Amino acid sequence: MTDLKSQIDPDKVPQHIAIIMDGNGRWAKQKGLPRVLGHHSGVKSVREVTEAGAQLGVKYLTLYAFSTENWNRPPAEVTALMSLLVETIKGEIRDLNKNGVRLTAIGDIEALPPATLKTLKEGIEKTKDNQRITLVLALNYSAKWEILHATRILAERVKAGLLNPSDITQDLFEQELSTHGMPDPELLIRTSGEARLSNFLLWQVAYAELYFTPVFWPDFGQQELYEAILSYQNRERRFGRISEQLS
Repeated sequence: MTDLKSQIDPDKVPQHIAIIMDGNGRWAKQKGLPRVLGHHSGVKSVREVTEAGAQLGVKYLTLYAFSTENWNRPPAEVTALMSLLVETIKGEIRDLNKNGVRLTAIGDIEALPPATLKTLKEGIEKTKDNQRITLVLALNYSAKWEILHATRILAERVKAGLLNPSDITQDLFEQELSTHGMPDPELLIRTSGEARLSNFLLWQVAYAELYFTPVFWPDFGQQELYEAILSYQNRERRFGRISEQLS
């Protein structure tokens, strides 16, 4: 096997990677298994990718775990996903602390089922002092919800006379986003062969490099992450400028 890790430039590792973990259900279906077992198998990939990212120096890893649209899935699958989240967080706390992983979440988490919310908040509290890598779970999240939420907060301030519309800047708006305090993702990965953003971090990925792979999420591990990072490092990021300006 090619040693992909040794080819990665440690000085050009993205500080923030976002991943749309797609293909759990199709992975299970291909194997003749219930969809929920695909989600269970995906937990291994979360563990492996988080550790691989931490070893490379990635500081933030944001995973699209449950979108606002996912409530439309069959009720049994939604219930199983919420139970899996509780089970996983409880089972991983010791290793998260051992490996210096800080857990946090973005999205309308207060609308999660009480047991799920309780376990999530406990996990966040128990890992809050870890500094090696921050694992961000996007739960009950959608970018449109997030942007509307930020807009309403600023609109209320204007209505109360606390803010002039002309004072609303990009920086001020970003302070009201779920990701405030984090760098924007430099690399966004989507597994399973789909090539769309699915309402994920639409504001934050304005200049992210997009990487789509046909690999289903349960089969995405260290080597696949290395391939994505190498693809990122081989791209020219111009941010509106031309190549000559970069050199």
